[in-house]
Amino acid sequence: MKDLDVDPKQKAILMSAWQAFAAYGFRKTSMDDIARGAGMSRPAVYLHYKNKEAIFRSLAQHYYDMAAADVAEALGGEGTIRDLIARAFAAQGGEVIAAMLSSPHGMELLDASNATSSDISDTGEARLRDLYADWLEREAAQGRVRLTGEAQDVAATITAALKGIKAAVPSYDDYTTRVAQLAALIGAGLEVR
Repeated sequence: MKDLDVDPKQKAILMSAWQAFAAYGFRKTSMDDIARGAGMSRPAVYLHYKNKEAIFRSLAQHYYDMAAADVAEALGGEGTIRDLIARAFAAQGGEVIAAMLSSPHGMELLDASNATSSDISDTGEARLRDLYADWLEREAAQGRVRLTGEAQDVAATITAALKGIKAAVPSYDDYTTRVAQLAALIGAGLEVR
């Protein structure tokens, strides 16, 4: 997990929690596991986070913050529409999705995310949708993309498809393959010839 812009102790807790969640799953990870991995006592962890759900929520917020920054950077780059879409889709997955889908507990972690941080997920997905919609509007105004509908609707389809792929694949390799296929299809459909 890159660029955690938090207090060093909180960063140690979040890094430890992420490793424990990936190794043991959400349900089996204890606050003792997290504290031990962070090199802290359990009471010290509780000074920063109420429980493991609060830690998981912080991790979810971090994922969406990084995904939004990475997608914005990818869409702001140079290249063809297909290149920009492919880079943005790959950036949205990032190392968190790689770690999650590479974990034997990946599906449990996705379920835990829905159970503990659906509000963060909803807000994060809306933020990503808005990034794609703004980009589509800019590119359409420059004559580089052809929209069949409103930019917000196309962007909502993009984010829903990416979220669906994440929830439906058995491995990170399958995820990257399907995301690349989706990027090629959407890029070809949008690109003005």
